[in-house]
Amino acid sequence: MATPNPELIAAIERTISNLQSGASYQWGHMGACNCGNLAQELTKFSKAEIHQFAMQRHGDWNEQLIDYCPTSGYPMDLMVNKMLEFGLTIDDLSHLERLSDPAILSRIEKEKRDQLNKNRREDVIFYLQVWANLLREKWLGEQDILDEIISEKKLKLPALV
Repeated sequence: MATPNPELIAAIERTISNLQSGASYQWGHMGACNCGNLAQELTKFSKAEIHQFAMQRHGDWNEQLIDYCPTSGYPMDLMVNKMLEFGLTIDDLSHLERLSDPAILSRIEKEKRDQLNKNRREDVIFYLQVWANLLREKWLGEQDILDEIISEKKLKLPALV
């Protein structure tokens, strides 16, 4: 699962907003699919640029993620690398394209989960919303733990005279 952080959460939320506002969505288009829409937000590349990068090799997002090599020099790999810098993992991207992350799916009631369609805009938006909420909860939990650690360390400091 992605490393929760405000930049990634905000990018997912902007992707949700873009999709809700009618951003281009086409599951079979490398720049306008599930990963493509998030990639636009994280990398600032256009859907056409992302698609052009992807067409330099074979396969959809999942196949290209399997072949990902951070030192290949392929534009697609450089773009994926940029996405990973935001705390994502290859598995996160693969799951996003298929709406299949077990941690996210476990938060969705069975009836809705069983009807999720990887290439339906509304389902992608819903999945992204659940994911953003999960990441926010984890990030806030980590902040609470850090606050506790800092408080404990302050209590253990010798009194200054």
